[in-house]
Amino acid sequence: MTSWYEGPLAAFDTETTGVDVEADRIVSAAVVVQDAPGTRPRIVRWLVNPGVPVPGAATAVHGLTEEHLQHNGRWPAPVMYEIADRLAEHAAMGRPLVVMNAPFDLTLLDRELRRHRASSLDHWFQAAPLRVLDPRVLDKHLDRYRKGRRTLTDLCAHYGVDLDGAHEAAADALAALEVVRAVGRRFATRLERLSPTELHTLQVNWHAAQARGLQAWFARSGSEETVSTDWPLRPDLPAAA
Repeated sequence: MTSWYEGPLAAFDTETTGVDVEADRIVSAAVVVQDAPGTRPRIVRWLVNPGVPVPGAATAVHGLTEEHLQHNGRWPAPVMYEIADRLAEHAAMGRPLVVMNAPFDLTLLDRELRRHRASSLDHWFQAAPLRVLDPRVLDKHLDRYRKGRRTLTDLCAHYGVDLDGAHEAAADALAALEVVRAVGRRFATRLERLSPTELHTLQVNWHAAQARGLQAWFARSGSEETVSTDWPLRPDLPAAA
């Protein structure tokens, strides 16, 4: 029987105006599907005119200028509908969804749906539940004592995955997908008997433990930064936001 990490996977990634999931906006997104390792991925891309200024710091990361997005991007409302609909379609087909640092991208999408569609991300997964594989959470749990950073770039280097065109949504999504396959192979004895549904549930607990550990480290360092334990989606948008 084929293990989940050798089977069909979808992956999702965004580029944004910043790192605040409550206030920042999606400027580009991609969904990548690969039916088996080594097969040609199928890619759907979206470019969005967010309707708000795009800070220079964000452009420096992903290369998308405010002028370019105004002239070439689509309005957010139909795009967010299409993205959510595409993700729900993959969930209905039983494809696990790879999302690097899932609480960031999925919460941003949820907030955009609330902002532009008077909806929520959960609404799209009432028929078929979302099953997320987060390479960051998986790697931190399975190789918890390894020192060093665990950004997508770091994980690609560690697992021998090519990352061409970092900070382009499709390139990042495909790289995250390949990292998840590599994690599955390296830790096959611990993962091959687990289904994506079981792994999704386990990652909820693994991420919470990782967040509590990071929060304790911040406290020891005198930082007041807070770390959310929620995964793969943060709670509803606060009423004051």
